[in-house]
Amino acid sequence: MTDPLWRPEKTRAAQTTLAAFSVWMASQASKSFANYEELHRFSVEHPAEFWSALWDYTAVLGDKGKPPYLVDGDKLPGAQFFPGAQLNFAENLLRWRERAGDALVFWGEDKVKRRMSWRALGEEVARAAQALREAGVGVGDRVGAILPNMPECIVSVLATASIGAVWSSCSPDFGTQGVLDRFGQIEPKVLIACDGYYYNGKAIDIADKLTAIAAKLSSLRAIVVAPYLGRDRAVVEALNASGGRQAQTWADAVQARDAGPLSFERLPFAHPLYVLFSSGTTGMPKCIVHSAGGALMKHLCEQRLHCDLKEGDRLFYFTTLGWMMWNWLVSGLASGATLLLYDGSPFHPSGNILWDYAQAETCTHFGTSAKYIDALGKAQLQPINTHDLTSLRAVLSTGSPLAPEGFEYVYRSIKRDVHLASISGGTDICGCFVLGVPTRPVWPGEIQGPALGLAVDVVDERGAPVPRGKGELVCRGPFPSMPVGFWNDPDQQKYRAAYFMRFPNVWHHGDFAEWTEHGGMIIHGRSDATLNPGGVRIGTAEIYRQVEQLVEVQEAIVIGQDWDHDVRVILFVVLKPGQALDEALRERIRKQIRTGASPRHVPAKIVQVADIPRTKSGKITELAVRDMVHGREVKNKEALANPEALDLYLNIAELAR
Repeated sequence: MTDPLWRPEKTRAAQTTLAAFSVWMASQASKSFANYEELHRFSVEHPAEFWSALWDYTAVLGDKGKPPYLVDGDKLPGAQFFPGAQLNFAENLLRWRERAGDALVFWGEDKVKRRMSWRALGEEVARAAQALREAGVGVGDRVGAILPNMPECIVSVLATASIGAVWSSCSPDFGTQGVLDRFGQIEPKVLIACDGYYYNGKAIDIADKLTAIAAKLSSLRAIVVAPYLGRDRAVVEALNASGGRQAQTWADAVQARDAGPLSFERLPFAHPLYVLFSSGTTGMPKCIVHSAGGALMKHLCEQRLHCDLKEGDRLFYFTTLGWMMWNWLVSGLASGATLLLYDGSPFHPSGNILWDYAQAETCTHFGTSAKYIDALGKAQLQPINTHDLTSLRAVLSTGSPLAPEGFEYVYRSIKRDVHLASISGGTDICGCFVLGVPTRPVWPGEIQGPALGLAVDVVDERGAPVPRGKGELVCRGPFPSMPVGFWNDPDQQKYRAAYFMRFPNVWHHGDFAEWTEHGGMIIHGRSDATLNPGGVRIGTAEIYRQVEQLVEVQEAIVIGQDWDHDVRVILFVVLKPGQALDEALRERIRKQIRTGASPRHVPAKIVQVADIPRTKSGKITELAVRDMVHGREVKNKEALANPEALDLYLNIAELAR
């Protein structure tokens, strides 16, 4: 048995919020909790009591309503937490707005540095909320954003939430069609965008893309352009000249106003807050609707108890607005933490940029992806020797499973006395199923434990528990951040099909997982066809949509190949007669995908094949191809119309390097 990489000192463990909450919860429940396992067991056996206690302990602003605090708790979906509650998400995040000091710090690579005080944040939110109201935004209306991870995005989401409107966002590197596939479904009234962004030292203009997007979103009443490159007025002029919706600069729409009083619309617990998007594996991305109460309670639980985030801490997460970890990051304000925002390449001008940031801003919680940690190791960077990380208490890793070597690198090359929390969940729940536990040891390659309040389990194909060995990750009970549903899915057919069809009354997440002997978990990747390179979920349909526009391509199939502790995207193409896959065509394919979808969608390898296996109903079989590439047995070959095509994907030399 290997030794743990880290054990919290008894004094440190006793000083965590989790330890304090355990004592307080014991007094409320009139029972004691000897360890985390007992507290977790209580939280899933008595969910109403647990989440009610967390509301009280974290002093949520709002009216909790009267008991019962969980209705139809045996129904998945259908369970309702705090059915009588009234609250506002933004009010809870801005409760600290009279504090001294910074609420936000922003670095845009080595180009831009800004900071915003708590008081200034509250005043700017008040101005932005006025602007949204004057544009006709009210309760339940949607606001879309195409922004870097900069202060204006925090102001905008809080202004949106304060009104009771619904927020949805994309990062500015999304292609035109990728944005329209998302925002076209939810019909935003206002679009808040940037004038461009920096990546790897280059300024990237998006004026033409914004013009094309605005022309197709007939629901828009107003567009607000935030300055980043200093081209905001030029972008506004271009938008207005195109005959699209009325556009204004951020300065004219927001900053020209008096701050005025900041008001908050208190609404039911389940009132929509966010629309997050699925990967679009089998078609248009699904619009996953998350509630204000659910997101707030889940993030308070994860950040305060599992991450030990406290008032005055300084929280960093390397993310874009196209990933749910940005929504998670925003919630750090509810604990009185300063948000350290970063946008751009994590390796520009060098691999030290994020550690320069962490040192300069005395970061306490550093969040990133497993791929970034792997890249640091390959670059042989040693922040432990080059930077003062005295303030750093926790390193959070997600996006894809962190390999044991990644764990060892953190403790060898970043900091020895630090809580390394590998976490896993997703867009589907706007949070985590399994994550860090600051009172438990950290073992190589293992996520420390299941989230409080979530009845996480691993089951076999029949739904029976798998205490040892690999199986499907499920959740057997209700939790507040289950989606309200999917947008434009009134009978919840799509919602039920996504999570509850395989195991009735049980949430099936689609991860391949196993419990460890320490009560932790190892995630072995997705068990469905969704691609996940670098921790970013990518839908195959989004790639097909671009590839099929090329006249040379007859059809295509894309899979994720396990590679170097991550997943890389492999695209197979069947070309029209007389065509050959040379480097020029490969580059055209890459360019089409990069422009139409995003740089993250670009495949690592493009391989020509003669045929694609498909079912008797004509559907291509991504999972079967993926199994062949990995040398795994393909089951149910009798369901294929052309099973002989599978042999084309076995032992392909190009995929071995």
